[in-house]
Amino acid sequence: MPQLLDHIDYVGRQKQRDVLTVEFHNFKIGLPHRAAAILTLFIADEEVEFSAIRAQGAGGQNVNKVSSAIHLRFDIRASSLPDDVKQRLLALRDHRISKEGVVIIKAQAHRSQEKNKADALQRLQEMVAVVARVPVLRRPTRPTRSSQRKRLQTKTQRGEIKSMRGKVRD
Repeated sequence: MPQLLDHIDYVGRQKQRDVLTVEFHNFKIGLPHRAAAILTLFIADEEVEFSAIRAQGAGGQNVNKVSSAIHLRFDIRASSLPDDVKQRLLALRDHRISKEGVVIIKAQAHRSQEKNKADALQRLQEMVAVVARVPVLRRPTRPTRSSQRKRLQTKTQRGEIKSMRGKVRD
């Protein structure tokens, strides 16, 4: 997760819909003056699909009759995310992203369905937050003249030392 992440929040029931919010405060992007910007991404509840399934593992008699695990499905291509974020999300080499561009997250760590739903949303938020950060392009730099000179001097010194290691001739 990026260091600059200040706030990830799941805002419930705002204006008759659930909204997933990913906010970055004082997030530096590649602007000419290195200005700080605030990036807020919203994922509407209609874009996230939940389905309850039975959890795996031990759990006694209750595990066979309660569907407490959650499958979260999020279609990247049909989402309202910005195009550059979509491209970086699709380029992630993550086993949770299918070939069709659908994020599938299975949450079954908790016994209650609500906690598993919150856990799945948190993992989706973290995935989106990682790709929301604009990667800084690396600018290749040239070595200075003095560093080039020093490098060549040390090479000649090492070469002289190694030439002295040969057999002694009379």
